[in-house]
Amino acid sequence: MHHYNAGVKQSALLGLKDLLSQYPFIIDAHLSNILSEVTAVFTDKDANVRLAAVQLLQFLAPKIRAEQISPFFPLVSAHLSSAMTHITEGIQEDSLKVLDILLEQYPALITGRSSILLKNFVELISHQQLSKGLINRDRSQSWILSVNPNRRLTSQQWRLKVLVRLSKFLQALADGSSRLRESEGLQEQKENPHATSNSIFINWKEHANDQQHIQVYENGGSQPNVSSQFRLRYLVGGLSGVDEGLSSTENLKGFIEIIIPLLIECWVEAVPPQLATPVGNGIEREPLQVMQQVLNIISLLWKLSKQQDETHKLESWLRKNYLIDFKHHFMSRFPYVLKEITKHKRKEPNKSIKHCTVLSNNIDHLLLNLTLSDIMVSLANASTLQKDCSWIEMIRKFVTETLEDGSRLNSKQLNRLLGVSWRLMQIQPNRGR
Repeated sequence: MHHYNAGVKQSALLGLKDLLSQYPFIIDAHLSNILSEVTAVFTDKDANVRLAAVQLLQFLAPKIRAEQISPFFPLVSAHLSSAMTHITEGIQEDSLKVLDILLEQYPALITGRSSILLKNFVELISHQQLSKGLINRDRSQSWILSVNPNRRLTSQQWRLKVLVRLSKFLQALADGSSRLRESEGLQEQKENPHATSNSIFINWKEHANDQQHIQVYENGGSQPNVSSQFRLRYLVGGLSGVDEGLSSTENLKGFIEIIIPLLIECWVEAVPPQLATPVGNGIEREPLQVMQQVLNIISLLWKLSKQQDETHKLESWLRKNYLIDFKHHFMSRFPYVLKEITKHKRKEPNKSIKHCTVLSNNIDHLLLNLTLSDIMVSLANASTLQKDCSWIEMIRKFVTETLEDGSRLNSKQLNRLLGVSWRLMQIQPNRGR
């Protein structure tokens, strides 16, 4: 593994994979050594060595349980972070393959490192301006999309790859947060149906100096009736503290302030205003994919905001800061459709030219429009109806046409459609057709 020759290192990784496939029982006994050697080559300068490491990790991950890898996950995460922020483009690209494996096999562990990894996502597609004139400006204006002419992919293709992974990461984060809240709620309800949830805030320094008394058990006696539970949060930051990630309102707002302007830049790049065409002319496949991921990420951030304690204040903050930009950039060509690309086949003897329409199976323009509608209506309420009537009417018309169309909808489309319809009824409860 430590040989200077790339071919030797590649052969060693392939040989280790063969050895472990024949004798899988040795994985547990040597897990620490295996992981330290494999993760160390995430940043190897040779592409074939990195490929062999990814293949070995792909082979190992399903065979290692989360509780087994948990003690070593800080090491795995550190090497992943190093690869994501590496100066070499190929290493950055391969780091996304590692991230895919970890997200699939260990979503709870990888999202537990969210503070570091979310910053890495931002740095993969942008860079921070260090001009003196920007010192007093807010953090949202200090990040701009980066362009690397040396990368083998176009800038838009690279951003799409990163945005897809960021969307998956936020989805895992949202799912984990929802499951945690549900499990805590069910456990408390099971133990005491009439209990109220009370948090205990502890300053460990004060507690260590006997300046803070902690009463863990609220009731005593032969039949104690405890109405709250004492839980230790998962320590992912070691002695440095707890990685709150986006569970903290301030952290969520800080990440939104950085990522939303970058997402809007990605949107504008996909649909340049100077090239804007009338509604219905359609957008090509790759830009539409970028738009879809932009909306997915914003929708997930909105979902995470609804899991905060002060949801109403956060919704007001989102409306104040982003409604104008969203109306200007997102609603200008709503609804969006996929442009049909016609390919001409070569003319064959005694046959006329044939035309075929090529549509991407990965693009769901109906879901894209419904996701956009869901994001927008979440920023409106009955008190703002007068100000928002123009774009709300556009969404209402689209939803009505979708309902009247009679087409079969998949589960994602139906879920979005019902959510938008319900929100519209809340905004205008007395509205008739």
